[in-house]
Amino acid sequence: MAGGVMKNTGGGGRRGRRRGGAQPMSEINITPFVDVMLVLLIIFMVAAPLLTVGVPVELPKTAASALPAEQEEPLTVTITADGVVQILTTETPREELIPKLRAVAAEREGDRVFLRADGAVPYSTVMEIMGALNAGGFSNIGLVTDIGGPTLDGSGN
Repeated sequence: MAGGVMKNTGGGGRRGRRRGGAQPMSEINITPFVDVMLVLLIIFMVAAPLLTVGVPVELPKTAASALPAEQEEPLTVTITADGVVQILTTETPREELIPKLRAVAAEREGDRVFLRADGAVPYSTVMEIMGALNAGGFSNIGLVTDIGGPTLDGSGN
């Protein structure tokens, strides 16, 4: 009885089977990644409008363009249709407005404030609040309006 010896020609063994069989993938499958990113995009698109802090007021419409964005979240003072003044969402009596604004101005880096006033509020009331903002330490006052108003040159609404 003789024992046989097999020659290894390089085609056998584990390495040889790998070449002819299943090979490791050399490319990344990005389909799950794209799916997750699209879901996140939709979530942020739905959630972004809900993140704006504000009091419901009917802003007047103008043809002015929007101001550029800032680093710090802007302070917003709102005058509702019934004349109530609110700093962000906190109702503030008019006699306490200047001391509170001074306290807020001491904590903030910038002096920018946005004033939102309902279109039904008299002009004199808006000017009184602007004077209080100035006395409280805010000299950079932006008036907030809705876009799409008349342009007064005959080309708009």
